[in-house]
Parts: sequence; C-alpha cells; structure tokens
Amino acid sequence: MAARRRAKRDPAAGTVGARPAAAVPRVRMTGTERRQQLLDVARELFAEKGFEGASVEEIAHRAKVSKPVVYEHFGGKEGIYAVVVDRETQLLLDHMVSTLHGGHPRVMLEQAAVALLSYVEESHDGFRILVRDSPVASSTGTFSTLLNDIASQVEHILGQQFAARGYDEKLSALYAQALVGMVALTGQWWLDARKPKRDEVAAHLVNLAWNGLSHLDHKPRLTPT
Repeated sequence: MAARRRAKRDPAAGTVGARPAAAVPRVRMTGTERRQQLLDVARELFAEKGFEGASVEEIAHRAKVSKPVVYEHFGGKEGIYAVVVDRETQLLLDHMVSTLHGGHPRVMLEQAAVALLSYVEESHDGFRILVRDSPVASSTGTFSTLLNDIASQVEHILGQQFAARGYDEKLSALYAQALVGMVALTGQWWLDARKPKRDEVAAHLVNLAWNGLSHLDHKPRLTPT
C-alpha cells in the first residue's frame, strides 16, 4: 500500500491511469512545397560537394524523404541538377541585365561589376554551382553561355561608344568578352578571398577597365623585341 501511495505522488512516474500524450500530426507538404524543398537541399549539396560528390541518397536523407520521392519529382540526380543550374543562371542573367540602366558608359561598367559581385556575395552557393563544369545539358546553358549573353549586352554598349569615338566598331565584341571575363574571373577569386569589400573590388575593376579604355590606341601593336 505504501509503495502504491508513493507511486501516485511521484511526478516522474506520471499520473496513474493517465492517457499517453497524443502524437503531434506530421504536416504534409504540397507537391510544390516538396519540390522547392528538394531544390533547396540539392542546391546546398551541389555547392558543397559538386555534381559527382552528391547523390540522390543524400538529397533524400537531408530532405527526410525516401529516394523515390526525389525520382518522382526530377527523375534523378541529373534532372534536379539541371533545374538548379537553370534557375541560378536565369537569376544571375536577369540581375545583370536589369542592373544596366544606361547613362554614362563608366557608370554602366560600375553597375555590371557591382551586380556580379552582389550575386557572388548574396548567392555564393549558386555561384559555386555555376562556375563548375556542368556535366549535364540545361535549357539555359552553361556558365560560359551565360557570360556570352552578358557580353552581348556589353558589346552593344561598347559598339555605340566605339563608333562615336572613331574606333573600329567590329572590335566591340572582343573588348566585351575581355571585360566580362575579367569581372567573372575576379568574382571567382573573390568568392573565397572576400577581401577587399565588394564595392572596393568593383572600383578596382572599373579603374583598370575604364582607364585602359580611356587611352586605347586606334591600332595597337605589340612591343618589338
């Protein structure tokens, strides 16, 4: 009897005859929500390990779903990777193009440099994925294709400036590729270095590019040896 009374008074033992607490019901995601969750998980994993290092098993494990769920939504690792790359490519391209508001060419060069570095700063996982060699085809294309799209925008601007200043307008494509490549490669370096600060890096890029463009020779030649 004494033991029974102690059991009733012992909080750790719980209340005699009490019902067990009801389990919290698990909230089911909609198909759209699940798809976005898988993309977010895969994006982080691809940035961390690359395409070859990632697996459907790990994507499923991190998302706390079974492998068939990943296959159901994307068909496999190649499918989800292609969607991640397409989204990041379009995001960066839209950001770059929308940033070029016009005005003085130097200001536009500054806008382009800051836009790319801002993307690196705010979406470093996405940029890490883009700068890797894509092992699968995507509808938007590779990082090289993206840079070509951006260079086409810059080429149009440079062409107008070259024509106004008496330079060969046909060379605007070459200079556009050089400028975009310079900013993109610097962005890849800055992805890990993160010093100096973004605007300072952009200012140095523009300093090199603009002061070089401001003193172009009409017909440059290599120094004789």
